[in-house]
Amino acid sequence: MSVKDQIDNHKIPRHVAVIMDGNGRWAKKRGFSRVFGHKNGVNAVRDTVEAAAELNIEALTLYAFSTENWNRPKAEVDTLMHLLVNSLKKELPVFQKNNIKLLTIGNIDKLPKKAKNELLDVIEKTKNNTHLNLTLALNYGAREEIINATKSISKKIVNNELNVEEIDENIINSHLYTFTLPGVDFLIRTSGERRISNFLLWQIAYAELYFTEVLWPDFNKENFYQAILDYQSRERRFGKTSEQIDDSKQ
Repeated sequence: MSVKDQIDNHKIPRHVAVIMDGNGRWAKKRGFSRVFGHKNGVNAVRDTVEAAAELNIEALTLYAFSTENWNRPKAEVDTLMHLLVNSLKKELPVFQKNNIKLLTIGNIDKLPKKAKNELLDVIEKTKNNTHLNLTLALNYGAREEIINATKSISKKIVNNELNVEEIDENIINSHLYTFTLPGVDFLIRTSGERRISNFLLWQIAYAELYFTEVLWPDFNKENFYQAILDYQSRERRFGKTSEQIDDSKQ
């Protein structure tokens, strides 16, 4: 029985987030520059998106470029932006064929004009697709997101559009970049690192975390299926006891 065949289709996470890590180390091991790793990481993106669509996952969010990534060498940043434009152009027919809707979170106004325009074009052309919500986190930082949400809520209080007593989780959720998406059920990080790296800090409050030694360019469908199997082996209690979970199933 294949790994995919072992997956319980009734226990699929609604929202999977991925920290795509290890491109640089993958390239270094082969004697190439980090740029070579980024170029080969595109294949892992395609495999992951296809696997998520096949499993009928509702939302997939990929950490493509953080607010801190601007500090990397200019040549590397330029390559990442070039790859973004080319990949979006190349993948648009695939998105349309597989009914995939592209979204983005982060401050995209700081992206190069060409990258931003291509991103917005694909978002517009896929806006009516309904099978998988694919979100690219670009120039994204969770702390910045929370700060911006706090500012927006504060302005509403000052303008008497909102009372302090009304602020709850739903209010905060509605002011985050991800307000249209369900909370994250499952977070995957490749390359053996065990950090969150300022990614979806609010949204992963109850997410299951999965860390794999596989470097991102080597991450394929089988690796994704294996991760989902691991997710399905866990008991999600949300603060309750195992006995309470068992009682609720009866």
